[in-house]
Amino acid sequence: MCVEQRHAIDYIRTLVPTNAVFADIGARTGIFTELIAKYGYEVFAVEPNADMREQLAITLAPFPKTHIADGRAEATTLDDNSVDVITNAQALNRFDLDLFRAECLRIGKPNPIVISLYNDDEVKGEYKGSPRYKKSTGAFYRNPVVREFPNPVYFTREKWLLYYLSMEGVPQESDAGYEVYTAELNEAFNRDNVDGVLCLKQITVVYSERFELR
Repeated sequence: MCVEQRHAIDYIRTLVPTNAVFADIGARTGIFTELIAKYGYEVFAVEPNADMREQLAITLAPFPKTHIADGRAEATTLDDNSVDVITNAQALNRFDLDLFRAECLRIGKPNPIVISLYNDDEVKGEYKGSPRYKKSTGAFYRNPVVREFPNPVYFTREKWLLYYLSMEGVPQESDAGYEVYTAELNEAFNRDNVDGVLCLKQITVVYSERFELR
């Protein structure tokens, strides 16, 4: 997640115990983790990539109740029955869903709540749903509660470029298609910005479900 998620976070806080312990899986650089930590929750941020963990440590440095774990969704390294809430932001589609479900039941206290969030573009005033996220949430959750929150994102040119260049699968600086890709991004910014700021209309979608042993 890349921007302020106040409405989604406020909603999540209504779902969890006051002193909830979170595990944020696939935390990457900690953009979403930080939003949880700001409210004083204890949070275990799980991230397998060493470079991401380095930045994660910087992001979470102001929050003494946060912990960083070198682990994967399928093997978090967290203790059995240690967390109340398990979150993942823009990450579920990268997990082995069966193994992740088993890991949620292992690390969660009895009947943990599992929450997935993702941002998607709003198209002509309607949320269309990204196929890659709908496929993973549809396969993972059995009876979820789904909520959607308007989430307009405001970009300067620098943040606009960083936002798209940080996505998986896009050309990087050493790739042949990098110059063409960045030129297209700059063209889009030039076309749609107002006074040097571009607004991208997005929806934040929140899936939540309480998991039970069967």
